[in-house]
Amino acid sequence: MTPWRGRARVTESPAGQRLRAVLDTNVVLSALLFDSGRLSPLRHHWQSGRIVLLVSKATAQELLRVLAYPKFRLTAAERDELLANYLPYAEAVTAPESSTELPQCRDPKDQMFLLLAHAGNADVLVTGDDDLLQLATPAPSPFTICTPAALLQRLTPSDN
Repeated sequence: MTPWRGRARVTESPAGQRLRAVLDTNVVLSALLFDSGRLSPLRHHWQSGRIVLLVSKATAQELLRVLAYPKFRLTAAERDELLANYLPYAEAVTAPESSTELPQCRDPKDQMFLLLAHAGNADVLVTGDDDLLQLATPAPSPFTICTPAALLQRLTPSDN
């Protein structure tokens, strides 16, 4: 299975137009928590303005909740610092609580990412979650669902 489905040519936006992206919570956490991790380049892309992060009340609340998990051992100041590396680069979007225009995700807790992508006119929803990736289809859709690796591949210039 290819990790990139939906609209295959996300990077074909007009010159100077930034990619509008919804990142699921695990993708955001990986990009923020692991400075040398495989997803840390995503942080550079949003901080340089190459991508516009989209965030809703529900996705922001989930991020706040997860950052407070004891397993991360983050102080309040550390959580604030991580959020300061994320939220200022995000565009707040009012997402509905439901929509009949979207497929239903197998995991109802993941539906908020689909709703945000749709309401925010996202180009891409980036996730490693199988429940969301299962919804990626080759048919045209309002936004693409892809893995973080697939997005990074498209954002990173090749050496050719």
